[in-house]
Amino acid sequence: MFLSVVIPTYNRKPILEKCLRSLEYQRLSPNTPIQGYEVVVVDDGSTDGTVDWLQQVNFPHVRLIQQNHCGPAAARNLGVESAKGDIIIFIDSDLVVLETFLQAHMDALTAGYSRLGSDRAFTYGSVINTANFDDPTSEPFKVTDFSAAYFATGNVAIARKWLEKAGLFDTRFQLYGWEDLELGVRLKQLGLQLIKCPEAVGYHWHPPFTLDQIPNLIDKEIQRGRMGVLFYQKHPTWNVRMMIQMTWLHRVLWGVLSLGGLLNEVTMAPLLRWLINRGKPQLALEIARIFLNWYNVQGVYAAYAEQRQAGALR
Repeated sequence: MFLSVVIPTYNRKPILEKCLRSLEYQRLSPNTPIQGYEVVVVDDGSTDGTVDWLQQVNFPHVRLIQQNHCGPAAARNLGVESAKGDIIIFIDSDLVVLETFLQAHMDALTAGYSRLGSDRAFTYGSVINTANFDDPTSEPFKVTDFSAAYFATGNVAIARKWLEKAGLFDTRFQLYGWEDLELGVRLKQLGLQLIKCPEAVGYHWHPPFTLDQIPNLIDKEIQRGRMGVLFYQKHPTWNVRMMIQMTWLHRVLWGVLSLGGLLNEVTMAPLLRWLINRGKPQLALEIARIFLNWYNVQGVYAAYAEQRQAGALR
């Protein structure tokens, strides 16, 4: 089998370099069914010099494709359409993988196909969050790294034909969030089974949390709320309502925890700054999620009210 690793990227040049270098040094087993692999990088209109840099460096497995800034859904679709592989592996451009990454996905897929007697399956690797830019793969697994997602494109391998049969990603998801999980609902309807593959480890880098990041994080939560309503519009089920936090339970939970919004980016800034100054940025971020989730819930219900007024939802 030939593998195509599809990576959408937007203004992530420093960590993208580490991502691509880790993919160049893959160790394949002598008897592997992998006949070769490529890395399809889809630049989504970056303005940080990513394209110029990629055109100058020598990564033998990398092919660069460019598009105007249309979001990750459109970028992944373009990557799949341009890919040569039978198997598509999606990762994000801020993910650094181990040298056994591709072989681990292939081993798990092959074993899964054999066990199920079918190729209606995909593998989902481990994602470990880290703020260590110099040595991202040194980060240990943490409880907060656990994910119960069915289909998340941070680290997943799937036969190309099932993506095409499901209809690829919905490009209406142009803001932050949900385009991969929405595709997952359609894949589940086709009967695909999730195979966990903890050996395929990817280290998801993000800079240490600072107060300067809060406005962008709030904006992302509001965007995620709006895209959540589009998700619900396509799949109006209780399960999707739970996923996008559009239930009375989430409204009460985050409303109570944030004291109805009284605990916010302004009132909690002294505590967050104190934690950051004492070398605990991750703890500060987890506490900040109290008001970030409240913004998300507000964004969901605001977008839902707009859609109902427009007659798009009932």
